[in-house]
Amino acid sequence: MTSTPSTSTSAPVAHNAVPPPSAPSAGRSPRIASHSHIKGLGLTPEGFAAIDSAGFIGQTNAREACGVVVDLIKSRKFSGRALLLVGAPGTGKTALALAISHELGAKVPFCPMVGSEVYSAEVKKTEVLAEAFRRAIGLRIKETKDVYEGEITEITPTEAENPLSGYGKTVSHVIVGLKSAKGTKQLRLDPTIYEAILKEKIVVGDVIYIEHQTGAVKRVGRSDAYASSYDLESETYVPLPKGEVHKRKELVQDVTLNDLDAANARPQGGQDIMSVMGSLVKSNRTEITDKLRREVNKVVQGYVQQGVAEVVPGVVFIDEVHMLDIECFTYLNALLESTMAPTVILATNRGQSLIRGTSDIVSPHGIPVDLLDRCLILRATVEGLKLGAGVTDRLAAQGESSSLRYVLQLLTPALILAQLAGRTQIELEDIGEMTDLFLDSKTSAFNLSKGPGFEGGKMW
Repeated sequence: MTSTPSTSTSAPVAHNAVPPPSAPSAGRSPRIASHSHIKGLGLTPEGFAAIDSAGFIGQTNAREACGVVVDLIKSRKFSGRALLLVGAPGTGKTALALAISHELGAKVPFCPMVGSEVYSAEVKKTEVLAEAFRRAIGLRIKETKDVYEGEITEITPTEAENPLSGYGKTVSHVIVGLKSAKGTKQLRLDPTIYEAILKEKIVVGDVIYIEHQTGAVKRVGRSDAYASSYDLESETYVPLPKGEVHKRKELVQDVTLNDLDAANARPQGGQDIMSVMGSLVKSNRTEITDKLRREVNKVVQGYVQQGVAEVVPGVVFIDEVHMLDIECFTYLNALLESTMAPTVILATNRGQSLIRGTSDIVSPHGIPVDLLDRCLILRATVEGLKLGAGVTDRLAAQGESSSLRYVLQLLTPALILAQLAGRTQIELEDIGEMTDLFLDSKTSAFNLSKGPGFEGGKMW
């Protein structure tokens, strides 16, 4: 299922959204990790995988299938559904999931975890899963505010005698000069805003904006008038803001539902959902109640209906999913049925396996059959393609041997392939390619049980 935000022409509800924290400094060298070389799926505009591209070598079928999934996610036709990556260790399951996240872009939340993480001594197993899902559901907030924006030309604090004691002085106010393309303005600001300026390490020459209503200060970057001749720098240079210093500006910020949950678990300074967004929990891990999450959902839905916010379903990646037990799988099914559920990518290297938490239930990949029916199973090994006599006959035969739900889930990605080929209807070759890329649970478990040396298989 997918959540498509509705738009209303009514006036936006009033709220005081705190801008998101600034990005970390780019001056620090990135850590070289196992999958640092993965930059994407390495697909052509037509959806075909190059032999050596974006950090991948080979595994073309799997990458092309993931490309179809990326298209489905971007078109909001895959939310609340699951993709299962199946393959022996070292076949690139985690790399494929990471590549999908790169293809979706930084604005789409991506939450990776390992199945064993749910066994925490601090919170319940279901709470760990719920938190991962909420971290993968983004909320893009758009609002128009009165702001003062410009390049800083002056920061002059004015001191006065401390009224609480006879020793020392305190800042009574601060004079800040701002310059834009159409003029300059000198502002007399509160001492608390001066503290925010010091906290953001703002100096003369920086481009900032100050919200008129809340006094929140945001550093945009360094004015490009101060740009040097260096080829590489950690500083971000921005042009001088256009228009007047005092203006109405549309501000966009991206948060997750888990950010809102955590902020409201221990609210500080206000009761409005958006006003406490920045008060994230920094102490010991707190278990958030379902009642609180329902209240957050109600407020979020209100903002969506008012046109203030947009829900952005992201991706949850659960590696070693066979480590989950029957209780987690049952809860996972319930989470997938939510109207705001993200896309779920599961990965495992098990064949026929006992479901954890049971004594006698054996299932493909150690996953309950009802959850497998929700999955498009993408193999990490390649087999030959087989075609039937016709599309209807092919679907009927496939549904008879696997399940009707599996066959129905093949139709949407098959249509994408048909459109890439310039057709408006699904042909037999599209169904054939889909059954080659996405397997039913019985076939994938059988192939995996035969190991990497099975006939027609190839490992990279």
